[in-house]
Amino acid sequence: MTALPGAVPARADSAPVVGSGDISSPWTAPNGTAVRLLAGPRDGEIVTGGVQIRLGAGWKTYWRYPGDSGVPPHFDWSGSDNVARVDILWPAPVRFDDGGSFSIGYKKDVTLPFRVTPRDPGKPVDLRLTLDFAVCAKICQPATAEVALALPADGAPSTPPDLAAALSTVPQLAAFGNGGATALETADLGPAAGQPGQTIRVVARVANPDTADLFVEGPSEDWALPLPAREPGPDGQTVFLLPVDGVPKGADIAATRLRFTLVDGPRAVEVDALLSAR
Repeated sequence: MTALPGAVPARADSAPVVGSGDISSPWTAPNGTAVRLLAGPRDGEIVTGGVQIRLGAGWKTYWRYPGDSGVPPHFDWSGSDNVARVDILWPAPVRFDDGGSFSIGYKKDVTLPFRVTPRDPGKPVDLRLTLDFAVCAKICQPATAEVALALPADGAPSTPPDLAAALSTVPQLAAFGNGGATALETADLGPAAGQPGQTIRVVARVANPDTADLFVEGPSEDWALPLPAREPGPDGQTVFLLPVDGVPKGADIAATRLRFTLVDGPRAVEVDALLSAR
């Protein structure tokens, strides 16, 4: 795939680049799709940073739940030193047409923030990441990038602009019924109107009812819930409807916590909760 505009070379030089106050690894490619690591400041005992994915013109990549088709990115940090765990934070995604089906992801360059818990908070962190992901234009193709970066024990001196911008779009954790211009009111499970099976009905308040979107995930990758349809609701509310489909055999959706991500322009909220019955 190295001859294609979306190609990612197998490995980048691991020496950090320091400039304009930032600490980052080199990009894995000078043109087209490329990946690098970016250091952020320390937050208590946590060291922050970001995985930056640069996309060629017209290319897209996928969110943690890719929708009808696509491949979610997988992060292998096993080659790192002084790392107990790495948690990825996900900026709000968009829905896009993937050629006959709809997927969820990013249509522009994206920075995926992360939070590193060191084994020894007083020592530097040596990050080594193998990232397996997919990029799409008219066709989709797999990509692999290997990047490395030494994070100082105190982190970067400040939050780089790209990381700050990405953090500002990470959905805020919320609960059903929280107030605000962007909020999830209820999510209930009941019979589908005039059809066999069940449907999930989610009521939301949004500032942009024509463009707001909702993504619903199960607790693991073997769940594949469909993307919902949107329709106007009473009192200025917006209703999202999705049939109960893509549930693993033997799973009880009524007893399973689901994750609801509501994206409303520059605002996004996330709720982790059980469905209520109707």
